[in-house]
Amino acid sequence: MGKIKVLSEELASKIAAGEVVQRPGSVVKELIENSIDAGARSIVVEVKDSGKTFIRVTDDGDGMSEEDAGFAFGRHATSKISTYEELENVNTLGFRGEALYSIAAVAQVELKTKTGADDAAVYLRIDGGKVEERSRTSHGKGTSVIVKNLFYNTPARRNFMKGNPTEFRHIYQTVSHYAIAFPEIEFMLQSGDDVVLRAKSDTVRGRLDEVFGERFTDSLVAFGEDYDHLKVSGFLGKPEYTKRTRGEQFLFLNKRYVVSKAINHAAFSAYENLIDKGDFPFFVIFIEVPPNEVDVNVHPSKLEVKFRDERSIYGAIRSAARGALVRSDLVPELMVSSDTGRFVSRPTAESSRGGVVPVMFNARATQRYIQDERMSDAVDPLFALRLPQPRLSPDSTGESNGGGEVVESPGGVIYQLHNKYIISQISTGLLVVDQHAAHERIIYERTLKRFGEHGQNTQQLLFPISLNLDPGDFSVVEETIGDLNQMGFSIKLFSGSTVVLDGVPVDLKAGRESTILTEMIEDYKRDNDLRLTPREKLCKTYACKAAVKAGDYLTVEEMESLLDQLFNAEVPYVCPHGRPVLVKIPLLELDKKFGRI
Repeated sequence: MGKIKVLSEELASKIAAGEVVQRPGSVVKELIENSIDAGARSIVVEVKDSGKTFIRVTDDGDGMSEEDAGFAFGRHATSKISTYEELENVNTLGFRGEALYSIAAVAQVELKTKTGADDAAVYLRIDGGKVEERSRTSHGKGTSVIVKNLFYNTPARRNFMKGNPTEFRHIYQTVSHYAIAFPEIEFMLQSGDDVVLRAKSDTVRGRLDEVFGERFTDSLVAFGEDYDHLKVSGFLGKPEYTKRTRGEQFLFLNKRYVVSKAINHAAFSAYENLIDKGDFPFFVIFIEVPPNEVDVNVHPSKLEVKFRDERSIYGAIRSAARGALVRSDLVPELMVSSDTGRFVSRPTAESSRGGVVPVMFNARATQRYIQDERMSDAVDPLFALRLPQPRLSPDSTGESNGGGEVVESPGGVIYQLHNKYIISQISTGLLVVDQHAAHERIIYERTLKRFGEHGQNTQQLLFPISLNLDPGDFSVVEETIGDLNQMGFSIKLFSGSTVVLDGVPVDLKAGRESTILTEMIEDYKRDNDLRLTPREKLCKTYACKAAVKAGDYLTVEEMESLLDQLFNAEVPYVCPHGRPVLVKIPLLELDKKFGRI
């Protein structure tokens, strides 16, 4: 006898079922998708023992005739497509014709279904893929599918199922995905006698509140952009509501929940330095593209997809999400602690459970969105900042007095505090700016924009500087010389490990040319932040080294220029390393401090 054998239909069906039905949540997913494709306006999911022993999905969709019901459990039986052209333009959630066949192969299934034209419903009872009973019964318009004893005939698969909490969590996540994506459909999830989820809102924002708790959407930023053949929209979690674990990133392609590392990365990159490394923001992103622009037939689970033009989708999401965050007010806000009387940051989502936390200059502890202040259109839209005309106060000598310089005007005040911070009056209180972090952000964005300008921002040195580097540092220069030259440096490589620096960026202070280049090399070797491109790493280090430092005295004109440039920056709220640039002290909090209220 030969070694090659043809598998029996029974064994082949169980093997095929393993690709589609991996756990109770997989069954729920496939049945919900069938209900949605059938035009349901209400879907009820009931489970017992976390779906291991009982799952029932009931809908009010179109239902099936007796003939269709008989074919529905056959392999590759589907009502969704019939030609390859239809596969290329599939716009339904299901289309492979494997779900009911796979479920019936590894469970005991009962089906009740009725169309609007039939007087009675069709009843089918299937055991391990074999139809054991076919009859008529009573049932409303729509379909009800009961799945009992999942994997009862494949004990090895049953042993691989997790504990009840884990399996139920997967079911809840599955139902919530569709509840979010289809607000026009009512969903209910019942576990035993308890109704766990009832989603009735007809908006995505309302569904998010129903799934994640009331007032959840107060922590979200909405966004949306419509391109030629691509539409992206959704909600982004505010930076202070990040978590240390993944799991709350939702991506929907034409309302289908999918998983894509590339698209997730686009959303993460939109946050740039607004969140700490290792933190994961919440987001819900909807992508709408023509069906022929994406291949959803990559895996039986239909979670993975391939885009025809992934680069444009990546760019669209990054741009739309980044724009929404930029338009939001991300300035940390200080308040007076009722316990200590000291200024502290307002509590974040995590810290609020333990009361107010001390101010800490890092993104996680202090970043906070503040409410729209309904500022006048005649005022600078960013914080209604009124930059005063330079005018020294009567007692000022024009130099730093007591660590600062004051400029008074009808519009406000600018003050340099201890040669570190710039304080300015705004419409609702005081704005405190870290001069080094602010200048870092300005230089960082300016340097990124230089790429492609081909040396227009280079200042030639009168006396070129030769640097003898060790082989490791020389290899870094070799790797990055193209980007360095576009940033404004003019570097030439010579034999051995020698480089000659004969030009530097125009905004680099004289006397630190070689020091800054070597420091950039060192930081580049140490920086293992995978979220940044090599170009961004270089710009981040250069901005830090070239910016004004804490302790540097600034004139009135320099402070005004710094603020002007900062408020024209794309992301003025954080420096490239993630530290806050701005902190706001509301006038209300000052009034509390002085006992006025």
